[in-house]
Amino acid sequence: MPATVTLSSKNQIVIPREAREMMHLSPGRQLLVICEENRIVMIPKPSDFVSKTAGLHKEIWDGVDTESYIREERESWNP
Repeated sequence: MPATVTLSSKNQIVIPREAREMMHLSPGRQLLVICEENRIVMIPKPSDFVSKTAGLHKEIWDGVDTESYIREERESWNP
C-alpha cells in the first residue's frame, strides 16, 4: 500500500488513513523515527521494550551453555 505524502511548510506530514488504520494508530501515539541510508522508517513506539523484544533471536543460543559463555566473557574483562 504505497502512498505519497508531502512535507508541509512546518515540516509535517500526514500519515494516510489506510496506513493509520492498518497500524492501529490514534492521535497522541508516539512513533520512532529511524534514519537509514536513503530512507526514513517510522514505527509505533512500543509501550514496553522489554516485553516487545523478549525472546528475539533465541535460536542463536541453541546448543550454547550460556552460563559458561557469560562467565568466560566476564573473566575476559579483567585480564
